Amino acid sequence: MCTPIHTRDASDVPRDRMSLHSLPYDLLLNVALNLSLHDILALQMTCRSLHEFGMTRPVFRNLAVALLRRCRALPLSGFQRLSDLTNEQLIHAVTRATRLERAWLTGTPKPSTQSPYTDSPDQDPATKSWYKVITSPPGEEIDWLSPITSSYSLCATKSGKVVCWDVYRDVCLAEWNPNERWELWKCRVEFDIRTVYFSMAKTISKSGEDRTMEFILMKLEFPNTPLDSAGRPSAAPVFSRLATFRTMGVVMNVFLLDPAVRLLSAFVWVPSSNTIGLYALLDWNKPQYIYVDTGIECTMSSNWSCILHEDQIVIHSEESDIAYQYFYPIQTLRKYSQPSKSTGLWGPTLSARLTPITTLKGRFIFPSKPFPRPTTTHTVNLNGANITVAFTTVQAAINGNPVPALTIGAAPAPIAANANPFPFPPWYPESAHFVRQWWPTLPTIPRLSCTVVLLANHDPLTHRTQYVLAQHYFRVPLSRHEFNEVPITNNHAPENGNGAFSSASSSHSSDDVGSEHCTAPSANDVEDDDLDADLLRIWYVSTPFEVVCVFDGVEDDAEEGQAVERPRPLMAVDFGHAVWVEYCDDDPPPPPIVQFVELNGVEHVQITAAPGNGHGPAPPAQANGNGGAPAAAAGGAGGEHQPEPHEPKRLRFVTFPPVVSAGDEDLPSSVRGQNGKREVEGTVRTLEIPEELDLDTVETINIDQSQGAVIISVKEGKIFILCYE
Repeated sequence: MCTPIHTRDASDVPRDRMSLHSLPYDLLLNVALNLSLHDILALQMTCRSLHEFGMTRPVFRNLAVALLRRCRALPLSGFQRLSDLTNEQLIHAVTRATRLERAWLTGTPKPSTQSPYTDSPDQDPATKSWYKVITSPPGEEIDWLSPITSSYSLCATKSGKVVCWDVYRDVCLAEWNPNERWELWKCRVEFDIRTVYFSMAKTISKSGEDRTMEFILMKLEFPNTPLDSAGRPSAAPVFSRLATFRTMGVVMNVFLLDPAVRLLSAFVWVPSSNTIGLYALLDWNKPQYIYVDTGIECTMSSNWSCILHEDQIVIHSEESDIAYQYFYPIQTLRKYSQPSKSTGLWGPTLSARLTPITTLKGRFIFPSKPFPRPTTTHTVNLNGANITVAFTTVQAAINGNPVPALTIGAAPAPIAANANPFPFPPWYPESAHFVRQWWPTLPTIPRLSCTVVLLANHDPLTHRTQYVLAQHYFRVPLSRHEFNEVPITNNHAPENGNGAFSSASSSHSSDDVGSEHCTAPSANDVEDDDLDADLLRIWYVSTPFEVVCVFDGVEDDAEEGQAVERPRPLMAVDFGHAVWVEYCDDDPPPPPIVQFVELNGVEHVQITAAPGNGHGPAPPAQANGNGGAPAAAAGGAGGEHQPEPHEPKRLRFVTFPPVVSAGDEDLPSSVRGQNGKREVEGTVRTLEIPEELDLDTVETINIDQSQGAVIISVKEGKIFILCYE
């Protein structure tokens, strides 16, 4: 209920004596809708009447809505919802969220003691630290870790256990132990019902492309019981097993689309056609499944996600320059249902090829001003002198092909406006992170998604891998206007050549991508919707860096029984934020040595890289020498260099610009942009870390933007929770 404001009716006040504080509440509220938190606080200091007005719930609820529209989470405690907050709690949450947003956008985050993560029993506030160390399961190595609100963490161990940990008391609350090796694949938190859903997987048979995997679907339920004397739940959470299902082939990912209606999906690679197979359980309580070949080509440069939109399963695909969304109505998928089993050697089979019923596509919006061009040349040492060699020359030498003439190259010209500054190849996606709004929100808030892609470029000479970050926002459907105009039919819909979005009912292939006629939208194209100006717009961390990768043991999945190490970049993302561990080595490696070798009458180039100058893993597929030509050697021996065990490392952080609407006055002008133009770069900061945290021992990393916290697990069985503001 609103706090009563003792203002007189406007009709009772003489016109020549009317002032701001004498306006009716509704008119004052309309004024407040256009004010920032800073303005509201200033208004409160003018007089008692306006101070009372500025403390009312509708005023701060409007500020909360503005934060949520920018996809900034409120720092709530536990499983609180917005409707659960008292007026005082709402004011505190909005104030802290606004401070966090401004601090993270405009400066280097500083250690903070304000986070509930660092609260502990019987703690003296005067001695409260800015970070907290909790223990992980004894004798276990952590394979996956995620915060579940600021009160709990959920971790999966390499032995197969899943453990729920009480951050406040540093104790284990619940544990699921299958007594065998399982991997956690997907996790989803449902705040309204205080439940965490997750899927575990293991391989039960390997026979080339006919690999059979078994999945267990679990839930962790937190009972809504009264709090004890310490303010903690009086009953522990409980693990429950919900369903078991199997897949056949190479599973790319699993998606818990809607636990409320027991709906999940998975992507499976179809090797015979190199396409995506859509596997779905429309009700995981029933022994039925759908498995169809979508006909959508699976390419190395694509990133994939799956989203439920109303009554349709949407396959979201992103190429280097363009995004696609493929729509499958659930009613259509039901026609392809098959009975399932979970015993013996049974595995699911494809029932049909089902192309998308509707397809939308939208081109990414690249920087509108000239962008520094990434280097496409190499510096090599030829007869004692350093020269610049074109990448094509180097690649020819690597592949053992006849080498073009060596040319000394000038500095590369800037990339033209609206062109992709990091095209594929040579830049390939090392990892892609799709994030939806996981936090408690309101029905009126637009549902957006965020993609952060770690792009990599592996240098075949130095065997160093350089990385950059690319980030953007999108929604489903890509264009609401186009989607509403497209009938659900297998007939082709006309393409739209006047904007970023177009639609059709057929899937695309690598052959027809180049013939698309859609173009990036201009400012005039998106005036009907504030949000459209920022959707599919790419922001970058364009200065290359070298992220630290850890190896998750050995995968016995390679052909002919060869063991393959699986590198995992130490990077985590939240909506519009990223944090990672990188090497501090900013010095370029010594130039590789070039020699000319004549073989069978053909002149080749033999390139020897300096030893010990590489960090990153090789790309998924790297060409080797052939045809008898000498291949480029790394350190004289070929292969990939591993970093030294104790090379200097640092913890890095970036906040990308938020989604901006017309009334976002809380943001500084540098973030809102001038005359509709915004910066294309995210500013990278180096975060302070405790002296006792050794970055050489990091196993996992995570981030919670709502509380300004970075969560890191290390090999010694500790979890560091670092809090910033």
